[in-house]
Amino acid sequence: MKTALITGITGQDGSYLAELLLEKGYKVYGLRRRTSEPIMTNIQHIANDIELVYGDLLDLGSLIEVVRKVQPDEVYNLAAQSFVATSWEQPVLTGQITAIGVTNMLEAVRLVKSDARFYQASSSEMFGKVVETPQRETTPFYPRSPYGVAKVYGHWITVNYRESYDMYACSGILFNHESPRRGLEFVTRKVTNAVARIKLGLQNELRMGNLDAKRDWGFAGDYVQAMWLMLQQEQPDDYVISTGETHAVRELLEVAFGYVGLNYEDYVVVDPKFVRPAEVDLLLGDCSKAKEKLGWELKVSFEQLIQMMVEEDLKRIRQEVATMQLS
Repeated sequence: MKTALITGITGQDGSYLAELLLEKGYKVYGLRRRTSEPIMTNIQHIANDIELVYGDLLDLGSLIEVVRKVQPDEVYNLAAQSFVATSWEQPVLTGQITAIGVTNMLEAVRLVKSDARFYQASSSEMFGKVVETPQRETTPFYPRSPYGVAKVYGHWITVNYRESYDMYACSGILFNHESPRRGLEFVTRKVTNAVARIKLGLQNELRMGNLDAKRDWGFAGDYVQAMWLMLQQEQPDDYVISTGETHAVRELLEVAFGYVGLNYEDYVVVDPKFVRPAEVDLLLGDCSKAKEKLGWELKVSFEQLIQMMVEEDLKRIRQEVATMQLS
């Protein structure tokens, strides 16, 4: 039986990855901070099948103890301060967790279990002010946020450990990937949650920032398949994971509101306070390398993804309303 350690297991990606690894017969461990009470919503249904271990990405000693205890065959480093907007408000914390935290995790693996295979969650935000379209593995980085800058560090320190210590270390440069498990602070969930509330008469308007920003949006459940595939190859390498399609925020609104029979223009208000200090206007990934070398395939389309998210938010909010009426 293979053993995997996942940092960020309670997040969207961590929960889908844990499900996938359990289906494949892995023993799955998830890292949690002793000082925080984890939000278990995403992994509640598999809580009895995984084991949480205490550690902190900012404490190398605790990570060494975790790796010594778990003896993982594979390590998936998904934990980060991952909300781009917050990275301007907390740039130092973002750098500590999203950049230095990667080094701590790599160092713990190197010192204790150097033959473990390591996956680093890189991000399309590293491309930022893009110098070519579409973006591929060889496209130069030009990050436009403290989050993007921190992710660039995490990416290159992973490459450096691979080349310096001959470790099996990969980075997946994942473009935007969403699901019903996405946090409400992210634009896709902000939209689908608001659509559900407006449809059910609980909200009157939705305030948004730049409606013309374009993103390459995919389904998180598809993307964790790529993470696993990267660690099954003979040689470690880095891969762009994307849909190869780009959609404006305006299209996201059209699909989400249209799914419940509404016109987004009747409810959406553009609010300057939601416009980023340095906007990333267009992200579009070229995932041909992943398709060719990993045999990775997309299963969920953009429209299916957004409709799935709206449906789940409608279901959740209806249940919440029913519970409140009974109490």
